[in-house]
Order: sequence, then structure tokens, then C-alpha cells
Amino acid sequence: MQQVGTIIQQGPRPWAIIQQENGVGSIALSGVWVAPEGVPYKTAQVLARVVSEEDAREVVAWQPAVMLAEHTWEITLDSIPKGGLYRVETSLQLDDNPALEWATRGDMIHHVGVGDLWVIAGQSNAAGYGKGPFRDAPQLGIHLLRNNGQWDLASHPFNESTSSIHFENREGANPGHSPFLAFGKLLQKELRIPIGLIQTALGGSPLKAWNPEEDGVLYRNMMNIIQSAGGKVRGILWYQGCSDCSPADSVTYLERFERTVQHWRRELNDAGLPVLTVQLNRCTDAATEEGNRSWGRVREAQRQAALNIPHVHVIPALDCPLSDGIHNSPAGNMIIGERMGKQALAEVYKSAALHAKAPCLVTAALIDKHDKPRIRLQFANVAGYLHAIGPVSNVFAAEDESGEININSWQITARDEITLHLDRRAEGETVVHAAYEMNPSSFLPLDSGTYMPILAFYRQKVSE
Repeated sequence: MQQVGTIIQQGPRPWAIIQQENGVGSIALSGVWVAPEGVPYKTAQVLARVVSEEDAREVVAWQPAVMLAEHTWEITLDSIPKGGLYRVETSLQLDDNPALEWATRGDMIHHVGVGDLWVIAGQSNAAGYGKGPFRDAPQLGIHLLRNNGQWDLASHPFNESTSSIHFENREGANPGHSPFLAFGKLLQKELRIPIGLIQTALGGSPLKAWNPEEDGVLYRNMMNIIQSAGGKVRGILWYQGCSDCSPADSVTYLERFERTVQHWRRELNDAGLPVLTVQLNRCTDAATEEGNRSWGRVREAQRQAALNIPHVHVIPALDCPLSDGIHNSPAGNMIIGERMGKQALAEVYKSAALHAKAPCLVTAALIDKHDKPRIRLQFANVAGYLHAIGPVSNVFAAEDESGEININSWQITARDEITLHLDRRAEGETVVHAAYEMNPSSFLPLDSGTYMPILAFYRQKVSE
């Protein structure tokens, strides 16, 4: 039996989140109409409206579609206020009958929201590989564009590949828990709008896969997926870098990442597109000297990116627990998701009440360089005061032209200051590092105001 009434052939899918602009969104619909068999009529008009699913309140009143040839129609519903969840309804009005509640039936689209879209990109800790039990249940209004091309209620695992149409980012194994449901929950709670998450990450992917100047395969995949969701997003959630911790790739990471961000922004026509990043957590594999230095260079590049590329932000992760040698556990992911959410609220949505930055080294200077050689480290973004939970931990290292300088001890000497006590005088150009190794100390100095650790740094020049 043939369907009658209004049939939607093009439009958002159930569970879709529409990117709002200036507090409103638009929904474009098109399709065909079929009058009921045996019902005489002279005129036919397709109508569409938007109602609240919570209370059936009319949000956008019935609007007439443009009637086209061969029983086709199209309409764009504008000025839909941010919020939801909404239901999109259609109907077929015959002969201008004003009793629209008895108009001929039409297709509907359920669980649609108007809010903000965030793209998940990077490698395995963005894809989400936290293993073990956790409590992080789905929540209406936080939806996920899955790899099958369909919107859904966001639930773990995000990057699973059932019926995937995007083989470019198909995982080789089943992923697990992700940081980004916690991210979405915090934003939804504070902003009171739906949050849509678009998963494009792939475990093990190097930066070159996201850079169209190099390989670019995941760049193109990401852009295609964004276009399928409407072409506009609020920002990008980026967790990547482990695969670039080699001598060659780590040296060029900052330059290549900056160019990658420029390409994202150019393609999406958004010069200020926010990019929220995570400074790498640890890797517990057997370490080598060059491996340690490569991890240090990438972490430093991530710190420098947030300092030097507008609208790029970074959070630390070195205090987050793992569920294997390199992947964040569900507990670690919850911390990361909350930190990224707070950073989005503070830096993107401009919530002045939140302090979301981690302590970041500003200067390193030699003091009393002859009698009692010391290095004084000054930090920015300290909300409370620096707090040492592991005062004898080997957090810091220093080098000069003669090689390594042993650090006898270190202590917090002011709310935003740490002093390193050296076992000898520095000679010539001197640099200092903190938590740069593959598997550095687990007891980094914390900010008492946020309990976030200091950002790791590598080869910070020490002034005299």
C-alpha cells in the first residue's frame, strides 16, 4: 500500500543536533506529497512546524512549503530557538481546510535539538579506549553522530564501527570509554542547550593524517562528516600526539599542527574556530633517552600551541590514571572530559566564574649562580597556590653546555614560584625541563585552586 500525505525525503535524521547561530537554527526539508485515494480536492498544501517534545508546545507554527512540480515540495524552517528536544511535524492541507488537526497525515522527525556541535578528532585517547566498569550513562540532549552516518543518543563506545560508512577511521579493535560524554554533560548542564558530538578520531593516527599538506586522509574524512552534519561546528576536541613522538616528527610537530589548524579553519570558514587540546599523558613502555626527548618535544609543542595560536587551548592529563600502558582509564577520561568542559565554558562561552587554565611556566632564571646556584621558575594561571604533593619526586631536570645538572632538591617558594637547588653552577646556555619523559613523575606540583598539575615543559631557556 502506498503511503499518503507528506513524505520527507531530505532533512535531519532523528536525534540530530543542529548547529545554532546567534541563538537560533534552521531546518531544511523536502519531499513528495500524495493525496489520499478517492478523496476529491482542488488544492493541496504541505505544511511543517516544530513542537517541543517535552510538552507539545508549538515552537514554530505551521508554515507553508513551496509546492513544486510533480508533487514535490521544499521548506526551510528558520528561527528555531536553541533548545529542544523538538519534533518536526508535517501535514497535507487539502482545499485550505482550517481544521489542521485533521489535515492529512505527514512524516515526523523525533528528538531533534538546536545547540552546539563539537568534533572529536585525534588518535586512540580521542577515540576512547578506557577499559573497565564505569558509571557514565547516556543523557537526553547529548547526541552522537555515529560512524554509520546516523545520529543517536550518545553512549559508549563512541567510535565503534557497526555498519560504518567511514572506513578511513574504522578502529581495528572495539574501543571503550571516552572523555567526551562527560564533556557534553557539563556543557549541557551549564548552557542548557543540546550538545552534538561528531566522532572522527582514529587510534594510532599521526598528525600527518589530519594535515592536508601531508597525507590528509583523516582531514578529508573529517570535513566530509562535518558537511554531512550541516557544515558548521562550535569547535574541535583534539587529543593526539603519541604517534608523533619520534625524533623526526616531534621536532616539527608545532609547525605542522599550526598549519593543520589553519587548514581546518579555512575549510570551515571560521578563523576563530576553537580547538581544545590535551597535553599527552604518560606511556609506560620501556623508555629510551631519545624516546623521552621526543615525548618532551611533543608536550612542549602542545604547550606552545596554546600560548601562540589564537583560540587553541590545552589541559594537562599527566595526573590521570591509565587502564593499560598508554590509554586513559574511565576514571581518567572523566577528569579529562570535565577539564575540557570547564575550559570550553571559560574560554569559548566566556564564563568568568570558572578558572580552567593549568599552571604554565612563564620564566626560568638563575639566581645566586655562584654560591648557591638555583633556578627560579615563575608560573602563570595559578588560581590558588602551588602545592607539592611529592616534594622529593624527580619532576624537574636541567642541562647546560657541560651536560646534565643534578637537582639536589626543589621547593615552592611563593604561590606561583618554584625554586630548584642545583649541585653545581650552570655554564653557558642552560635549559630546564619538567615532566618531559615518556613516564614522568606521577606527583607533579598542583594548583590548590583547581587541583590541576603544572603543564609539562621541555628545553625552557634559563635567563641569567
